[in-house]
Amino acid sequence: MTLFVGGCHCGVIRFEVEAQEPLEIERCNCSICVKSGYLHLIVPKHRFRLLSGEEHIRTYTFNSQVAQHYFCQICGIKPFYIPRSNPDGVDVNLNCLDEEPKQMQIVDFDGQRWEQNAHKLAHKTAG
Repeated sequence: MTLFVGGCHCGVIRFEVEAQEPLEIERCNCSICVKSGYLHLIVPKHRFRLLSGEEHIRTYTFNSQVAQHYFCQICGIKPFYIPRSNPDGVDVNLNCLDEEPKQMQIVDFDGQRWEQNAHKLAHKTAG
């Protein structure tokens, strides 16, 4: 496991996440991910730790209201969220890590057809 540190743009929200390299990162084509430039690193909740900024986190939900999109009330950046596909995990924005991982593969995920493809992410929080 490799420990990564990251946060929002203004630095108020800080977190740590443990993940096994090489990382498999999803690039989703759904409307929210395309508009925000989000690259997905999904991990089990026990591999994520919020270090600071909890009081500055705000939540955005839409559609099914299951996914909890967390963003900084100061700078507006969404560094992580609880995904609908893996409610037992945390989805970290690769772009919010302080350092780019040395080993990773970016794979395309068809989020425009989420219902048909969500099962492809189930393994991310298993085990």
